[in-house]
Amino acid sequence: MERPDAGLIMANIRIKSQWFRSGATRTPQQTAGAMAFIVWKVAQNMLKQMRSAHFDIDVGPQYFAFTREVLVFFIHVLDRMVYERMSADGRAEFITALVRRVAEVLQDNEDTLLGMPAAGQPSHHDGFIDLFNELASHYAKFGYGPKGPDFAFVRYLGHRIEGLMPEKDRHWVVDQVMAIEVPEAVQMLQRAIQDVLSTEPRAPRATRAATTGD
Repeated sequence: MERPDAGLIMANIRIKSQWFRSGATRTPQQTAGAMAFIVWKVAQNMLKQMRSAHFDIDVGPQYFAFTREVLVFFIHVLDRMVYERMSADGRAEFITALVRRVAEVLQDNEDTLLGMPAAGQPSHHDGFIDLFNELASHYAKFGYGPKGPDFAFVRYLGHRIEGLMPEKDRHWVVDQVMAIEVPEAVQMLQRAIQDVLSTEPRAPRATRAATTGD
């Protein structure tokens, strides 16, 4: 049985993932800074699409709980994407810097919309890092191949999001995440990381316009 209208909302965002000055090698920290912005945009797009598909994700604690889960998943997906493209040390530096930068962006937004945590509670920044570390051993068990994260990898995210949803949405949300949202988001991340890691000189603008229609 299929949820009415599920999967009819498609992404309509444009992400700039090419460096202004191309042809140079970037540090893992520079790459992480660029990808943190992209990861945040893709996560916000996924949330927007879920809401457009009539899933109730209210602005407030639920909104950020959803965002945290998606961000953690995306970072673990990116970790697999760069596995063969970075040295072990470079990969560790990249992921560490990415987690920290994403945590900073998340904290800025949570502090603004939810307010500062109560005294004695971890900051929103530290709470995200704690969640990432908690789930690292879980996601490490799942496979990643040429087509992206395997079934169990994606299903795990779906079931974690399922627990955040109101009862009326729980029957449909795992299918929506697995069949629609994650494949589209992973494609965006694949294109972005390829562009961000590329050291190839950019084509002249006239050439790009001729091939892209800009």
